Amino acid sequence: MKKIEEDKLIALLGIIPSSPALRIAHFSNSGEQLVKTISDFSIKNDYEYQINCTSKMYYETIHNHYKTNQHIKPVYFTLERPSYMIQGKVYDFLFVTIPLEAAQRKSFLKKTHTIIKNAGNILIFLPKGDYEERYHWLELLEETNYVASNTIDNLFENYDVLISKKMHGWGN
Repeated sequence: MKKIEEDKLIALLGIIPSSPALRIAHFSNSGEQLVKTISDFSIKNDYEYQINCTSKMYYETIHNHYKTNQHIKPVYFTLERPSYMIQGKVYDFLFVTIPLEAAQRKSFLKKTHTIIKNAGNILIFLPKGDYEERYHWLELLEETNYVASNTIDNLFENYDVLISKKMHGWGN
């Protein structure tokens, strides 16, 4: 993962309300600074933060660093799993910083839909200014029952952030 500005990430985390027992999940394969910032935020607010590491080497690094922290749970996670549900937990916010090939995206969104709380949010980090990839994601989000999609494109130097809300009630 390319450099991400910590102060701007802290500003982005400002969208997360101060609520008890909030859960954050993150699909990641690199970027220790990003994980540290979200971890610090989770510890400060008494939130649960699960890092779904899609690389074994990255998992080992993150696990060794956070293995004694009760708020942070690194998990080695393969995207080929038939379901992403772990122990029946659902998350209020889901960060996605892994690169996904176009052919993987729809399946990924369908599987992540089940682990996000109703009206929860997915935040997808995209390469800065890649409008083709952005529009592809927007189409897939709509097809897989995510709504109110917006892009934050002036916050980070290297990334645009696509935010969408899980539709609830019908269409699941």
